[in-house]
Amino acid sequence: PPGRKVLIVYAHQEPKSLNGSLKRVAVEELSKQGCSVMVSDLYEMQFEPRARRNDIVGCLHNSEEFNYGLETWKAYQRGGLSSDLIEEQKKVQEADLLIFQFPLYWFSMPAIMKGWMDRVLVQGFAYEFPNCYDSGLLKNKLALFSFTTGGSKEAYAKGSISGDIRYLLWPMQHGIMHFCGVRVLAPHICFAPEHVSEEKRKEMLIAWAQRLKTLWKEEPINCSPEWYFK
Repeated sequence: PPGRKVLIVYAHQEPKSLNGSLKRVAVEELSKQGCSVMVSDLYEMQFEPRARRNDIVGCLHNSEEFNYGLETWKAYQRGGLSSDLIEEQKKVQEADLLIFQFPLYWFSMPAIMKGWMDRVLVQGFAYEFPNCYDSGLLKNKLALFSFTTGGSKEAYAKGSISGDIRYLLWPMQHGIMHFCGVRVLAPHICFAPEHVSEEKRKEMLIAWAQRLKTLWKEEPINCSPEWYFK
């Protein structure tokens, strides 16, 4: 619906890749609906994935012994985080929906995107004990993980060697997004795009565009272990 804001956090090195095309389709489709769409193209931005001392501007809370979680929490409270983090937090703050677009690496997200999670979702900004999970600080937002896999759909079925694809979503959807209060829409998974025809890849893009047309009517998934492990 017009006026909704979307942030796409995108991690792929090649714009011509299927991930690049999925990102482009999302930008076009959502813009057509009147949403305003921001993209954080992590490789393009040369986003720093490492959680380091220089994420804090000025004096440390405890200069004797460095504790990243504590220091970023204190820095967030006094407006002392580095500008790249403030920039990303502003985008998250404004967004109604976060879309994470990436290729699955080793059952997880690429390092550059994990680094985005590690550095951007600071205590005080995204969660604050005891305000986690349903009461996390980002509780009025939605998230959607859209990714490609190397293995086929069969390779990620329950009885297969890799196990159910949902097992891999537990740390990402539950441990990060739900922990921060974000409600999660069903993931969008393109299985093994490198092993299918050009025709099939086009169909994947069309299916994504179709889904985006009615995305705002979707209900979030049930945020309990049952969804992942039943």
